[in-house]
Amino acid sequence: MAYVPGVALLAALVVGCSAGADGNANGADSKAGSPTVTPAPPGKYLTLPAPCRAVPRSTLKDLLPGAAELPGDQQDKVFRGSAAVTYDTDRKVGCSWKSDAPSATRSLSVDFERVVSYDPAVSDDDRADTVYAKKEKAAGLSSSATPGPPDENDKKGEGSGTSEGSGKAEDPADADTDTDATGSAEPSPSESSGGSTDGTPGSSSSPEEALPSRILDNLGDAAFLQDLPKQAGSPAQHHTVSVVFRTSNVVVTVRYAEQPALITQVPDGRELQEKAQALARKLAETLSE
Repeated sequence: MAYVPGVALLAALVVGCSAGADGNANGADSKAGSPTVTPAPPGKYLTLPAPCRAVPRSTLKDLLPGAAELPGDQQDKVFRGSAAVTYDTDRKVGCSWKSDAPSATRSLSVDFERVVSYDPAVSDDDRADTVYAKKEKAAGLSSSATPGPPDENDKKGEGSGTSEGSGKAEDPADADTDTDATGSAEPSPSESSGGSTDGTPGSSSSPEEALPSRILDNLGDAAFLQDLPKQAGSPAQHHTVSVVFRTSNVVVTVRYAEQPALITQVPDGRELQEKAQALARKLAETLSE
């Protein structure tokens, strides 16, 4: 019986501590003025397609003339494509194809980038719009769309390479086409001259006279085309067309190029543009399925 008061005291302490803990918890829950952060919605796409299977073989046969006439093993190698080296296939993938025909060499590449925002206040779509807008600006174009939030990851790269304020257009896809960026999206008269064979003054039949770089409508959420004719002073008639579009949180770049075997031949820039746009629209439809 001598121990009963001690037991009673211990029980009272336990009850008091429990009450105090409940009171603190209730007090924390009832704090007024605590901000409620609603996370921005995630992007539509959680994965990316297999890039080397994204373009049907029938389309590749049209884009790579001469490949279908190659022996079976060589033909399979061309149509199989070469996957781009990437360390995170959930975020960025790509594939390229190349066909060497007697008349010209044509190359094609497709890149997919899935953009993820790590800022709960910024949606994946808004971050992807920022990535797209930077590519559009690098191409020397500007759409009426309101630019998204700044991309913190890209700030590290600013100040290196070509200055954005120089007025020169860069290749927006940042791939191995450094010699294709000429600083002008439209072919100069000197580049177009000599391409016409009809001898008619002022004729527009020259294959070099393609439409200039421009914003595209009805392709994804935003899109543009960049036309990069041969570099001024270069004897090679190399012509590259890039189509970049964004759909939700994925940015896709299609690059299509031709280099004739003879320097006297001029690539048909309009044809390159039409085929690059057609492929981009097919990819956009596939992503929407």
